[in-house]
Amino acid sequence: MSMCLYLFVLYFCGIWSFSSSRKHLLVTLLSLEFIVLVLYLSVYFYLCGLNYSLFFVVYFLVFSVCEGSLGLSILVSMIRSHGNDYFRSYSVLQC
Repeated sequence: MSMCLYLFVLYFCGIWSFSSSRKHLLVTLLSLEFIVLVLYLSVYFYLCGLNYSLFFVVYFLVFSVCEGSLGLSILVSMIRSHGNDYFRSYSVLQC
């Protein structure tokens, strides 16, 4: 029961850091990866507790790696086009 509470607190710390960091894109991506890591741990402990197969955990890990690489590619393209990763330095409506 304490592990469930610990993961719950970690998840909401990740949600709080994601919603409060609006200055840099890199901090936002890191908080998203933290949330994915906490979700990975919670699914792993849930499936281990029920003695299920862990193939779903491998699929989840593959999709989280794809999500991370996509975020990093967006970050690199924004830094190349705008020079920094500040949210306030560019407009979303600008082409």
